[in-house]
Amino acid sequence: MKDHEANHKHDKADKEKEHSGKQNQEENHDHHHHEDHEDNQGHEDHEHDHDDHSEHDHHDHHAHMIKDFRTRFWISLALSLPIVVLAPMIQGLLGYELRFEGDRYVQFALSSLVFFYGGWPFFKGLKDEIKDRAPGMMTLIAMAITVAYVYSSAVVFGLEGKIFFWELATLIVVMLLGHWIEMKSVMGASNALDELAKLMPSEATRIKDNDDTETVSISDLKAGDVILVKPGEKIPADGEIKEGESNINEAMITGESKPVTKKKGDEVIGGSINDNGTIKITVKHTEKDSYLSKVIGMVEEAQKSRSKTQNFANRAAGWLFYVALGAGIITLVVWLALGREFAFALERMVTVMVISCPHALGLAVPLVVAISTSVSAQKGLLIRNRTAFENARKITTIIFDKTGTLTEGEFGVTRYKSVSDDYSDEEILSVAASLESQSEHPIGSGIVRKAEEKELDFKEAKDFSNIKGKGIKAKLEGKEVKIVSPGFLKEKDIEQPDEAFKDESETVVFVLVEEKLAGFIALADEIREESHEAIKTLKSKNIKIMMATGDNEEVAKSVAKTLQLDDYHAQVLPEDKQDIIKKLQKKGEFVAMTGDGINDAPALAQADVGIAVGSGTDVAAETADIVLVNSNPNDIASLILFGTATHRKMIQNLWWAAGYNIVAIPLAAGVLISAGILLSPAVGAALMSLSTIIVAINAQLLRRQVN
Repeated sequence: MKDHEANHKHDKADKEKEHSGKQNQEENHDHHHHEDHEDNQGHEDHEHDHDDHSEHDHHDHHAHMIKDFRTRFWISLALSLPIVVLAPMIQGLLGYELRFEGDRYVQFALSSLVFFYGGWPFFKGLKDEIKDRAPGMMTLIAMAITVAYVYSSAVVFGLEGKIFFWELATLIVVMLLGHWIEMKSVMGASNALDELAKLMPSEATRIKDNDDTETVSISDLKAGDVILVKPGEKIPADGEIKEGESNINEAMITGESKPVTKKKGDEVIGGSINDNGTIKITVKHTEKDSYLSKVIGMVEEAQKSRSKTQNFANRAAGWLFYVALGAGIITLVVWLALGREFAFALERMVTVMVISCPHALGLAVPLVVAISTSVSAQKGLLIRNRTAFENARKITTIIFDKTGTLTEGEFGVTRYKSVSDDYSDEEILSVAASLESQSEHPIGSGIVRKAEEKELDFKEAKDFSNIKGKGIKAKLEGKEVKIVSPGFLKEKDIEQPDEAFKDESETVVFVLVEEKLAGFIALADEIREESHEAIKTLKSKNIKIMMATGDNEEVAKSVAKTLQLDDYHAQVLPEDKQDIIKKLQKKGEFVAMTGDGINDAPALAQADVGIAVGSGTDVAAETADIVLVNSNPNDIASLILFGTATHRKMIQNLWWAAGYNIVAIPLAAGVLISAGILLSPAVGAALMSLSTIIVAINAQLLRRQVN
């Protein structure tokens, strides 16, 4: 590993920033490099175990449910095949005959297995829906399969009538498939909490009273303990620096794009990365009271508040339950009142109640979900929350995070210029890149990357070393070259060219050759090329564009002005972003949040639609409703259009699925029997199949709409 030395100190006065009640700190944007250090035994690989977290239990339960539906589907499908083959109605439709003594008892036995084993999840759902006084899909399915099973069993054992075993079996199989597909498509929201927990190391190096050190679990840390954190290690707990100075990388936590210099008396956040110096920290907050735990709590709260949303299919099923139950009872009563025999009236009632639960209803939404998820993935959109995705059409305001979303999230050279007659502009960049190629720091990487783009030559740098806190130096073709911060020039009374500081959002480094100023290079977190077009497209749809970032005021103002945003908020903490969204929601705005950092997790969860860019951290992706794999802001416009098309298909499918009942139920009840029209179970089954086929074809048309 390499030790990180602080170099190229950017000398401008930075804005002060507050973190969870901690003291204001100076954001000195240090350019640091690395030297060898020992004993960093991969603490980043240790993950803090939060298995006692209730969200983990919920996640495991959800995964178990998906596995259970999958198993029940395949077993029920295998049992249903002989039931369908032996069904007299199917034999009549397909023109074959397969009868043997006791064949009805075989159907009864197999159907009993399918009914009790495959139907069990629906009976559990029935219990929950009745308990909540909100009958829906589960109640409708449970009613239909129970009526079909009880009536068909009675016919097997002597009651006059027809058996509905094959309708029962296929209904269970199709509904199990639909629920399996649906659950797979929406699983995973609680993974966000796993990813948040992973930011914390599992162990810490605690300093004992005799100054010896010991490795302890972070669960054993107490407020007041002093811990040692070496370069490259994650900080195990919230605390205050007691001794030492270092650059702290808080990008994953606060969204600050540059490492922040921290010294004695400054506070640090657990989960952030110690960049370049060895520091001793007095622990203030441990585990449950930590900043990161508070973020986890906010994510949990926001996710739970949205989990009660009911989908259209379930509401349609609830209405259909009452329709089916009412139509069945009315059918029985009317035929008995008209003097028909009980067996006929009962068969009509059962036919109405069984066919009023269409197979297509169970597939109407899951098929569209599966197709939209697949097509979206091909287009770089990963859908994690279906409801939010469908609601993308309602978005009135979008809040962007800056770093890694509107900007590249890494330093890039914005300007470079020679101020000496001995060097051209390109030579200044080439000289700087030759030295910076020895560095792994983002600023150095940005200079090297720019030189490579320009296909400039790199010269061999000899005697490379750090200038403590100010920059780097090396011999290049026999001349001493230094790359330094503005502070170094002030110390040496070297005049700084005014043209070097055109934009407050830039970090400027200077190139000295033999102690004479040769040129300067300005760098900044570059705005993505796609951001301009994306903002323009979204504004054309009358969507307000805002930005909320943990970065400082100057940087935020510069980006907002360049992109012509409607508003911006700088130096905001996770709870601030969440509060901004809450206030907008109270005003009636339908808010989308786009971000890529841990600091965005609570806001992504709070927003009506949370969108993470793929270049961001895992937690942002896990917390978000939709992930933009290609990190292209233009995909947000595609998302809104596709979400609208998906919602439209779902509504169409629900009409096709439930709409066939408008025709099927009256005919099954026998309203046109005087005209010689009576819907037999076979014709009802054919209509049901037609409805299912139409729903499937209509769902497939979604592919054409988005291509």
